[in-house]
Amino acid sequence: MSVRRLLAAASAALLAGLGLATSAAAHVVDQPAGVGAYTLTAGRLWSVVAALLGLAGVVVGGLALARSTGRIGTGDGRGGAVVAMAAGLAGAVVGGLVVAAADGGPGTGYGIVGGFVALVVGLVAMVLGGLVLARSRRTG
Repeated sequence: MSVRRLLAAASAALLAGLGLATSAAAHVVDQPAGVGAYTLTAGRLWSVVAALLGLAGVVVGGLALARSTGRIGTGDGRGGAVVAMAAGLAGAVVGGLVVAAADGGPGTGYGIVGGFVALVVGLVAMVLGGLVLARSRRTG
C-alpha cells in the first residue's frame, strides 16, 4: 500500500471521526443535574464507542504484528496495520473530543474517564500499526 493511500485512509477516518464526534460534543453539554453511577449518558456512550474502536484497532494491530513476524498466516500484515491505524486514530479523535467537551470530572456523567481510556487505547493501536508498517518496509 502506498503512502498516498495510507494518508487518504487516515484522513477519511479522521473526517468520519470528527463527523461522528461533533454531534457527541453537542449532546455532552446538556447533562441532567443528577446523574447516577450507572446512567448511560451521551458522553459515556461516545467514550465507550471510542474505546471499542481503539480496542478493535489494538486487536487487529496485534494480529497484524503476529502475521508480520511469521507466527500466523502468510504475508506482511500491511492491510491489518492500516486498519489498526485508522481505527486507533478514530478512537483517539472521538475520545479527545469527549474529553475536550466534558465540563466535570470523573463521575459527573460526561464520559471523561472513558475518553481518556479511548485516547490511550487509540494511541496504542496506532503505534502497533506503525510498527507493522515499518517492519513490512524493512523486510519487503
